[in-house]
Amino acid sequence: MRFLDGQTPATDLTYGDVFLVPSRSEVTSRFDVDLSSADGTGTTIPVVVSNMTAVAGRRMAETVARRGGIAIIPQDIPADVVADVVASVKAKDPVVDTPVTVGPHDTVATVLTLLGKRAHGAAVVVEDGRPLGVITETDCLGTDRFTQVERLMSTGFPTVEATEVEQAGLEAVFERLYAAKVTLAVVVRDGLLAGVLTRKGAVRSTVYSPALDATGRLRIGAAVGINGDVAAKARDLLAAGADVLVVDTAHGHQTKMLQALDAVRSVAPDVPVVAGNVVTAAGVRELVSAGADILKVGVGPGAMCTTRMMTAVGRPQFSAVLECSAAARELGKHVWADGGVKHPRDVALALAAGASQVMIGSWFAGTYESPGDLHEDGDRLYKESFGMASSRAVAARTAGAGTAFDRARKALFEEGISTGKMYLDPQRPGVEDLLDEITSGLRSACTYAGARTLEEFAERALVGIQSAAGYAEGMPQHTSWRA
Repeated sequence: MRFLDGQTPATDLTYGDVFLVPSRSEVTSRFDVDLSSADGTGTTIPVVVSNMTAVAGRRMAETVARRGGIAIIPQDIPADVVADVVASVKAKDPVVDTPVTVGPHDTVATVLTLLGKRAHGAAVVVEDGRPLGVITETDCLGTDRFTQVERLMSTGFPTVEATEVEQAGLEAVFERLYAAKVTLAVVVRDGLLAGVLTRKGAVRSTVYSPALDATGRLRIGAAVGINGDVAAKARDLLAAGADVLVVDTAHGHQTKMLQALDAVRSVAPDVPVVAGNVVTAAGVRELVSAGADILKVGVGPGAMCTTRMMTAVGRPQFSAVLECSAAARELGKHVWADGGVKHPRDVALALAAGASQVMIGSWFAGTYESPGDLHEDGDRLYKESFGMASSRAVAARTAGAGTAFDRARKALFEEGISTGKMYLDPQRPGVEDLLDEITSGLRSACTYAGARTLEEFAERALVGIQSAAGYAEGMPQHTSWRA
């Protein structure tokens, strides 16, 4: 990356302070751009779901991995639950989506509770593993909440044999669903439910490549903190099947982090180890020397984080990523840009600055696939999100540790929002919708730079510095702005 006309920044820069300049390009199609990361994590798009309790769960991990990214399960989840989540994700099909399922004697209330867990808009009614029907929210309207599903379900639902998906191909399945004027089909194998496939899902599976481990299963990562028996916790995560370990604390450039990295590396010599957070080249070098393969960069840019306002500690994210990625590159290592992204342009800028991946948290919290329950605020749907240094997160992480008095003392000191409403975008309510938006913008940015890979993009990117007015000029106006 280089600055336009040799500009030298007088101050540290945020994503909003900079822009990408188009260059001569021989890349004629966005589909010619390879978005795979070279950092050893096996992802085919440079997106990591942040290890936030309100964001990264089994549904999110499965869905994002199917599209080429990876989710990191938070450190405050009990080891047995993490093992269950990892096993669940590893068992999922890399192409066919996992359905919401109910029994024929379940009630409308159960259906309405479960439909918001995934973006399909329908539940499959199953008995003894065999699909009996399909039920949607529309089917439930105007009915008593205790009405049983079997009275409302549609039995004339379209089915697709799993072998048809595997042999005929996704394009043929799409054409069949399109001709039948249906958006979703139930996938069966030997008469048993194997999943669901939507028309949009069929198209996506021809554009994205899943992030798969050496045995062809979906990838997933897990986080461990720097306190307690770190080696034992890391060993448990590896035994569960985690593909990436993230050693995580708000202030990564500290002695306890170096000790924790040494402990993790002693039991995990062969998996990528991520550590952070840091914002300086010095922090990168020390964590690499302690065993980190990838550095998590960012202090204070997250939507749920109050660190900068509480402590004045942090650094504008674009400059932090730029400096840390340069230091990591000298050592043959990589960085993840963690936090501060609000638009696809920010993802592109983080990668232009040298990041191998971008971690996204709150942006993904307001989707069907995040772990929380759906709530209504008038006619708008939302889920709750919270920062991982907030009193809510700290209380969950330290439950049962020490005395009640000790926990009460710790609760006095929080840095983060304990609850925030993350509204679902009616146009993009699922995480796959957001991935489409992000990767579309990123692919276009690469073509403007004349880059076919992310490595070429970081090398060729030409970046300019802009005023606040320059940033505002690039924002689209409402359709009635001249009225």
